[in-house]
Amino acid sequence: MSRTFTMDDVHILHEDNSVLVVVKPQNIPSQADSSGDLDLLSLLKQYIKDKYAKPGNVYLGLVHRLDRPTGGVMVFAKNSKAAERLSKQIVDGDMTKQYLTTVLGCPKEKKGTLVNYLKKNALTNNVYVATVGDHNAKRAELSYEVLEKCQDTMSLVKVQLGTGRSHQIRVQFSAIGCPVFGDVRYGGDALAKGANLALWAYRLEFNHPVSRERMVFVAYPPETEPWKRFDISKYVENFSDSEDGEEDGVPLGYFD
Repeated sequence: MSRTFTMDDVHILHEDNSVLVVVKPQNIPSQADSSGDLDLLSLLKQYIKDKYAKPGNVYLGLVHRLDRPTGGVMVFAKNSKAAERLSKQIVDGDMTKQYLTTVLGCPKEKKGTLVNYLKKNALTNNVYVATVGDHNAKRAELSYEVLEKCQDTMSLVKVQLGTGRSHQIRVQFSAIGCPVFGDVRYGGDALAKGANLALWAYRLEFNHPVSRERMVFVAYPPETEPWKRFDISKYVENFSDSEDGEEDGVPLGYFD
């Protein structure tokens, strides 16, 4: 039986007339899907409706997604113009998303770029590595840096996407023999023992759709298994350009 989420589970990082930035909990769909479970988009629409006593349907634009088991920072558009401008930033590469993940083992290179061609099986919803000329295969690119190894069993890795493909991080790391911790679908569940998928969208940057101000939001993953094996706070200099550990007034913090 799936968990029932409420707004108590959602941390709001920023809200104004154009955008709503939140920390998505793990295991809630970004939008409605075939499961019929409550999704984050619907939950936030109800939040806006209740907070502002809005009649009728509430507009909230979903401009990017996170997989259901992935948590972290997301931005939603509160009007169609904001949605259009944020979507254009994604296409133009002006919106940047960085992730933290814990993978089994350790990549051979401390820093690197992974490039594959990925294809989805529509029947199973699994994504797999295909060849360049394979019909409907899409190019996927990411860059990564290994931050820390936990003995020989797992590693903490920072990831920046070059493309936004379905299950991209999970499939590409599985393809090099380092599946994401807790990933039942792609072979990373050997040590998990029921723990959540260790994939977290920790940093999001974009230009405000009206003011054009560069906005940066950061949220650490929860202090649960396997994240608790690493002292993520000591990498704060890697995550923040400021001396006080804050990004444009948004405090760094853990979200359970």
